[in-house]
Amino acid sequence: MSSASSRPFAIVAVLLAGALAVVVWPVLVRGRAATAPQAAADRDGGGADRLRVCADPNNLPFSNERREGFENALADIVARELGRRVEYTWWPQRRGFIRTTLRAGVCDVVMGVPAEFELADTTRPYYRSTYVAVARRDRGLRITSMDDPRLRTVSIGIHLVGDDYASVPPGTALGARGIVQNVRGYSIYGDYSKPNPPADLIAAVTRGDVDVAIAWGPLAGYVASVSDVPLTVDPIAAPDDVPFEFSIAMGVRRGDHELRQRLDEVLQRRRGEVEALLERYHVPRVAMADGARTRPEVW
Repeated sequence: MSSASSRPFAIVAVLLAGALAVVVWPVLVRGRAATAPQAAADRDGGGADRLRVCADPNNLPFSNERREGFENALADIVARELGRRVEYTWWPQRRGFIRTTLRAGVCDVVMGVPAEFELADTTRPYYRSTYVAVARRDRGLRITSMDDPRLRTVSIGIHLVGDDYASVPPGTALGARGIVQNVRGYSIYGDYSKPNPPADLIAAVTRGDVDVAIAWGPLAGYVASVSDVPLTVDPIAAPDDVPFEFSIAMGVRRGDHELRQRLDEVLQRRRGEVEALLERYHVPRVAMADGARTRPEVW
């Protein structure tokens, strides 16, 4: 399978639910402008008693300001193992996220980045997921392949980065198959004044705006699990021409080998606890090289 860095997708934006892609900013965080100077005051380096984490305050199931996401819970597991307390710098995952936070020294770790991430050193992956098809259960649309002929007739929702349908893997795969006219794009950024804006893609399915959404698995699995409308979530088999599966790790500053090693050790010791955490948030997983997962979750 092609790596995340081998194709010109804005896949990083999707995997981080918005980080690092082009957008006009500063962005308002719960009514206040997110600005660098306040965070810059902490550029004295991490303390021995702190695990300094940079995270999005409005991005479930990954993280939020109330610490309800699975990346928040993972940070708690890591901090407990290291004998530290978690200290957050909250910043919307938009263009410049890594530059303004991790690389600027205002935090020491980002809890979820692609394993082959060029802007940070990464730990061993702690899960691998894939794109999934989400539909209302009463529709009976159990789509598991991008070559399913029904994709030519149903209305399809996908995330967009900017205005380019080919900026994310589902858009590229659909375009390569000549499926264009029945595709509707939803901004990965959404309306940041509302809770968890990327989730609007899944809400479009519940509202009946589209028949099926092709979405990144962790987002789709969680949103479907808390939806009032029963939904099906089916992992899509990775097509030969477009990467659909990606491994996710923690990211630290380039050269911070000591922290990366300590995080790797925590992931190894607490592997079962991390797996249980991902299960609790309904994160679809596929097998990693070490066999941590043998099959996708389907429900």
